[in-house]
Amino acid sequence: MGEQKETLGFQAEVKQLLNLMIHSLYSNKEIFLRELISNASDACDRLRFEALNNASLYGDDSELKIRVSFDKAARTISIADNGIGLSRDEAVEHLGTIAKSGTREFFSALTGDQAKDAHLIGQFGVGFYSSYIVADKVTVTSRRAGLEANQAVRWESGGEGEFTVEMVERAQRGTEVVLHLREGEDEFLSTWKVREIIRKYSDHITLPILMKKETWDEEKKEQVVTDEDETVNQASALWSRPKSEVSDEQYNEFYKHVAHDFENPLAHVHARVEGKQEYTQLLYIPSKAPFDLLDRGARHGIKLYVRRVFIMDDAEQLMPLYLRFVRGVVDSNDLPLNVSREILQQSRDIEAIRGGCVKRILGLLESLADSEDDAEKEKYKTFWKEFGRVLKEGVGEDFANKERIGKLLRFASTHADTPEESVSLADYVARMKEGQEKIYYVTAETFTAAKNSPHLEIFRKKGLEVLLLSDRVDEWVTSHLTEFDGKQLQSVAKGGLDLGKLEDAAEKEEAEKAADEYKELIEKVKATLGEKVKDVRVTHRLTDSPSCLVADEYDLGGNLQRILKAAGQQAPASKPILEVNPQHPAVQRLKYEETRFDDWANLLLEQAILAEGGALEDPAGFVKRINDLMLALSLGSAGK
Repeated sequence: MGEQKETLGFQAEVKQLLNLMIHSLYSNKEIFLRELISNASDACDRLRFEALNNASLYGDDSELKIRVSFDKAARTISIADNGIGLSRDEAVEHLGTIAKSGTREFFSALTGDQAKDAHLIGQFGVGFYSSYIVADKVTVTSRRAGLEANQAVRWESGGEGEFTVEMVERAQRGTEVVLHLREGEDEFLSTWKVREIIRKYSDHITLPILMKKETWDEEKKEQVVTDEDETVNQASALWSRPKSEVSDEQYNEFYKHVAHDFENPLAHVHARVEGKQEYTQLLYIPSKAPFDLLDRGARHGIKLYVRRVFIMDDAEQLMPLYLRFVRGVVDSNDLPLNVSREILQQSRDIEAIRGGCVKRILGLLESLADSEDDAEKEKYKTFWKEFGRVLKEGVGEDFANKERIGKLLRFASTHADTPEESVSLADYVARMKEGQEKIYYVTAETFTAAKNSPHLEIFRKKGLEVLLLSDRVDEWVTSHLTEFDGKQLQSVAKGGLDLGKLEDAAEKEEAEKAADEYKELIEKVKATLGEKVKDVRVTHRLTDSPSCLVADEYDLGGNLQRILKAAGQQAPASKPILEVNPQHPAVQRLKYEETRFDDWANLLLEQAILAEGGALEDPAGFVKRINDLMLALSLGSAGK
């Protein structure tokens, strides 16, 4: 060949990953074979898809297959396929770099603890690089479908920072990966061992995985390899088999193949739908969230097949954004084989399939959440911890299923006063006091800020439960889920507080009396604060704090305004209402204050802003007022 061998360097993240791979995954080293067979299967699927519009890509070799072999003398094991293959540029790109979103987050999450890091690596997806768990050199020879025989590429590396690429001759299209085994890895040079691993991890692969048949030689008294091929796996689409014929272990291994995950899934649903549309769905909920879960632009995890022919990865039309964590397969009997992403966007068939998939997943989650079985309940806790924040998005995105999603939501509340989100809206309603008509909640930037909010004081005094919401998405949830089970959701920091039947006559009378008694003071404070507030009034919600801020009923709350500002969005201009507590000594003192009235009035506003998590416009002015007042108070007490 004319082109010489070229030596290139791995991307920095690849070097780091290779080092981690070798040390952290050693206890489960046989997974390298699963990963390489899975890659070979994907390569064949991609050829099949491209050939729908260009049948010449098959040449005279249309039977797709994967071949596994080993050479005891050379101490190598080979995985070969006749799939789509790689060009030179693709080999450099795919085998020398990691082009995954979340890469930086992945490396920053590593702890140095090998057991924990092994789980993280598996979650990230080990793929081709798992070869280096057992090999000290890997040689990849590949020719892309449609290229000439002299356009094949050979990629080789010892996994230590560099790799070489050169153009070579290769008669057939596809890829062969040859692993040169490390010392001590001879167990993978055994037919029995290799077949056992294939049946354990890759039995569900829809293509035949071939190995040379072995027979017993009486003269040599050993097994000898023949020239006859033998299919090692079942080679049938696992999702097309009846549920009764598929074991939990097989379901789990299939999940690891489609999701490229290391862990078992949390739960799955397998169903065949018949009617106007006929399709089979095998959908999984992972046990761990991916690193790019909160990236709404990340691709989804459903593979679309039509009559067992692979059509596309990440078919985003099959699952709404709030269920982007779901992985699995949908196989339709009705869609055309040449379906494109554009066709999917306008297809009524796809709308029906999507609706069916959403119902199945919500049904699966409901069965976990409502189960009497402790293990199932624990699964839902795990699900909520990993994916709850994303499921909340569905309240505003999926109007048809809003009530079902509402029942699945979990929150922290004053019932336990812990950050754990374990309270359902049904739990809350079941604990409501007699005469209580609303579901109360407070939003804040952190759980601690929500828990210690001054707005909760009257509710704690009366033993009324309040939901403590500290996720940013909670503001979105409460703006779309305005009622549950006929009970209105009400922010404790919005509008006038009306506890209805929960307020006794004596309390109402006392509140009215205080409002009259402090009317003059309220007007004076309002005049001092001017344009900083919308109004000043006597509070019904405080028992211990001197003041708090509330938003008018139809205005944006302070927390939502801060979220929008942080996101660079313009929030509609609205001013807060200052409520003051006439029972507090600081307010009572203000009634008779003359010389420093303005300072005291501004302090009531500023501490209310700080208490709800806001930022002061003039922090230096606040500090000066505090210092002046402390000095004045200390001089006053010294003079007594």
